[in-house]
Amino acid sequence: MRIAIIAPMTNIVDAAKEALAKQDFNWRGEIEIIPGLLEIGLEQAYQAVKRGVDVIISRGGTATLIANHVDVPVVEIQVTAFDILRALKSVGHVSGTVGVVFMRRFLFECEKLGDLIGIPIHEIFVENEMIAQEMIETACRQGINTFLGDASSARLLIERGLKVGLIESAVESVSKAITEAIKLADVRRREREKAQLFRTIIDATADGIIAIDKNEQVTTLNPAIERMYQIQSAEVIGRKIGDIIPDDGLRDCLTGDTCEQESVRSINNRVFAIKRIPIKLGEDIVGAIANVQDVTQLQYFEQVVRQKLNKKGLVAKFYLEQISAASPQMKVVKERVRQYAANDATVLITGESGTGKERVAQSIHNLSQRKTGPFVAINCAALPEALLESELFGYEEGAFTGAKKGGKSGLFEVAHGGTIFLDEIGEMPLSLQARLLRVLQEKEVMRLGAEGLIPVNVRILSATNQDMMHLVDEKKFRVDLYYRLDVLRLHIPPLRERVEDIPELIQSFLEKSPRGNIVGITEGAVKFLQKQYWRGNIRELENVIERVKLLAAGPFIEEVMVRQELAAYGPVVSDTPSTAARDGVARHEIEQVLFEEKYNYTRTAQRLGISRTTLWRKLRQ
Repeated sequence: MRIAIIAPMTNIVDAAKEALAKQDFNWRGEIEIIPGLLEIGLEQAYQAVKRGVDVIISRGGTATLIANHVDVPVVEIQVTAFDILRALKSVGHVSGTVGVVFMRRFLFECEKLGDLIGIPIHEIFVENEMIAQEMIETACRQGINTFLGDASSARLLIERGLKVGLIESAVESVSKAITEAIKLADVRRREREKAQLFRTIIDATADGIIAIDKNEQVTTLNPAIERMYQIQSAEVIGRKIGDIIPDDGLRDCLTGDTCEQESVRSINNRVFAIKRIPIKLGEDIVGAIANVQDVTQLQYFEQVVRQKLNKKGLVAKFYLEQISAASPQMKVVKERVRQYAANDATVLITGESGTGKERVAQSIHNLSQRKTGPFVAINCAALPEALLESELFGYEEGAFTGAKKGGKSGLFEVAHGGTIFLDEIGEMPLSLQARLLRVLQEKEVMRLGAEGLIPVNVRILSATNQDMMHLVDEKKFRVDLYYRLDVLRLHIPPLRERVEDIPELIQSFLEKSPRGNIVGITEGAVKFLQKQYWRGNIRELENVIERVKLLAAGPFIEEVMVRQELAAYGPVVSDTPSTAARDGVARHEIEQVLFEEKYNYTRTAQRLGISRTTLWRKLRQ
């Protein structure tokens, strides 16, 4: 950084040198001292600005001239009462009024100073040499023959043969001006740093940025908006926004009432999402700024991210629209999925095996704000305890025999920024439940063999086909972990409770992998399938349809084919009540036992001495 002292008087050159020699201004930049009076001083100021000077110091008329012609701040060396007194002393004996000729008003009143010292003083402030000559002549006619003045006015007075005292600046005045200039230079440097930071940020962002002032003139735009709108900064800055982008909507933000803050527009055959924000200074709107996103580009980037995640197997492939919901129960489930997706709390998904709990978990993820992040699923019952621990939490190199060189990230780390799905959570060993609880509480994991903690940002979805409270009562599952996982609960009803969904499910299975000339299924076959118990739920139904497709001659799957296929794998469930179902077991008895057994159908059927199938049919009667 640089400061230039343009000195209109030799005295100021000497005072500046003395001030710099005597005082440490804690200034790492350069301070140059340049002699120059009025026009010569202005020319020196022009040259200093070209060299990159930050602040200029000068005095009197020279300071005024420079300030009116350059764009850098000018600090003026102030004339003090002591400077006037020293000038008075330099002229010796004074009789009558003393005229003080200067091109700037002082910070004090010379006439009052004269009253204090008993010498009448007449202030003569001028704007240029021509006016100065006229006013000096007027003062002389009034009988004033002793004058004080700065360098420019003193030259005129001496040429007329008048008695003149030169008003010089003390070292203290110059030192004070240097201190003020340094502060001003520091402020300008910080402002430039902020401006450069702001410029770098908006230039680096992929979003288009364009701003206008209160006069609707463009003040700022970045390269992204130039590409999007096919405009050039040099041609746009300072122009009215309406002349560049008709119907931009940004001008409306200046009024504050009709601002359309978010919209989607088509410009140059591309689709853009535009967010507009008024710029406020206190209560006043002083401008507006628009953030523009290329929707086509955003979709492309999302596709790239999902492709990369898909290669790693970390993407949720199932969406809410793919869930069959002809039944009232499943319509409620889908609505809950939408509600839960908007939240970031844990969800416990319950339901029998084969009801589609993981598909529901994937749907929640794909509707949430984490949809572009990874979706990681693990079955807690599929791995032995030691392997499950290393998979979930990872390990450091050398943590155990056979540990991978360099260690391995756990699934919680892999799922950072996304969702982890813990299937069959009820099978998780107690020793690991404590570690999972810490992840939920502290949002951090520790690898096996590590000493440091790793912060993770993961949403946890879990699923079970067991009675979790029963596991808690039997001390097989931690109660504190259970309530941490069970913040939001979603129950998926078994297929036998939502038979209205079976036709839609069958159709989706037929479309999923078409076989030969099979184009559909008869109504009789569908009704027959709706009467089955479906212990394996959707998974069992899909398997049956897959087998029948292979054996059917087509074009439709007939009821007889379905009956034969089910008979081959076990007794066919019909809608005729069994002998056991016709016994005296009343519905209220069943409901009471169900409640006592915490809705465990197997234990309820055992206590009542009937089969699960009979129990189910009694409940449907």
